[in-house]
Amino acid sequence: MSTIAPSTAGYAVDVVESTDGRMVLSMGPQHPSTHGVLQVITEIEGEIVTKASPEIGYLHTGIEKSAENLFWSQASTVIERMDYLSPLTNALCYYLAVEKLLGIDGQIPERAQQIRVLLSELSRIASHCVWLGTGGIDLGALTGFFYAFDLRERILDLFEASGGARMHPNYLRVGGLAQDLPKGFLDKLDGVIAMYEPRMRDLRGLLQKNPILQDRMIDVGILEAEDAVAWGMTGPILRAAGIAYDVRKAFPYSGYDRYEFDVPTRTEGDAYARFLVRLDEMDEAMRIIRQVRKELDTPGNWQMTDTKFAPPPKETIALSMEALIHHFKLVSESFRVPAGDVYQAVEGPRGELGYYVVSNGDNRPWRVRTRPPSMYNLQVLKKIALGELIADMVVMIGSLDPVFGEVDR
Repeated sequence: MSTIAPSTAGYAVDVVESTDGRMVLSMGPQHPSTHGVLQVITEIEGEIVTKASPEIGYLHTGIEKSAENLFWSQASTVIERMDYLSPLTNALCYYLAVEKLLGIDGQIPERAQQIRVLLSELSRIASHCVWLGTGGIDLGALTGFFYAFDLRERILDLFEASGGARMHPNYLRVGGLAQDLPKGFLDKLDGVIAMYEPRMRDLRGLLQKNPILQDRMIDVGILEAEDAVAWGMTGPILRAAGIAYDVRKAFPYSGYDRYEFDVPTRTEGDAYARFLVRLDEMDEAMRIIRQVRKELDTPGNWQMTDTKFAPPPKETIALSMEALIHHFKLVSESFRVPAGDVYQAVEGPRGELGYYVVSNGDNRPWRVRTRPPSMYNLQVLKKIALGELIADMVVMIGSLDPVFGEVDR
């Protein structure tokens, strides 16, 4: 075969070259195992992949530019929609950056910090449940999907109770939270904690030692430690190659240094190692959640009291003209942030999520730039796919766990 089919020629220019004995295949963006929005221009020789070039942009939303046209306090509504599987992680990273620019990062109440950590770790488990459930379906294991998504649904119930919405609760605020945890939240949390261990025991029993899944993942998509660093990998992909880098340990935020947890690693660097690291990360996330739960019985402030940045309590608005004015100004024109720039990172489910935020002294961000771990991690598909079977392309994509709202933005 010496020519490229016309239907793929527009995508294949400067990406792949067709030579005798090789075929160019366009995988996606409609392929269900690419989650509907990734195209991989794949060159194969027989059934062996010789080139794989991801084509992105099918889910482009312009979220960064949208954030720059919203008040500082409004931008999180679009930022939460980047990584739609872990929206609270995005909101936390953005607000930590804004609080640094304001110089109030040392004034966040302890209870607000505790709840932020709690929700971040619940988000990690909920996100990994999607990876685990859909990844199992990609390999033909349907039952694990229902077990994983039942656990995820219980966590989304907690998000709905705290912020009013299941996927994009918009619960975090500059200086703390939108409100305290509602009545009955801790009982629901206790229920999730109680069901976690037996549920994970079932999931591990179904999937971890499954010989078919092991055959599909072991020695597939191998990434060595040196290459993982060179390609800018973070998160489970980096740790599955043997490097224990975790933002929560390296650059603690929100009081993470007060909690005991380990950073799971493997050395094999293949799809199965990434699978095991994520399972272990879920256990470590629950370990942190249990520690936070013990602290939440002690009441405390959930929002800083400076009304220049946080709305005054609702009960005071009808009684105090000053409170009414502060509330009106925050809603109508937000607040202004001193000129400057800052980079803030957190450990998201997919790795180091970062926000570079620039202020020119206005009531809106001048620049919001994301370091999306999904995009950095996805690019390594070009390397790990070489020499693998075309049938294993689905396995490798799933092992990278990309979220394309974050990739395309």
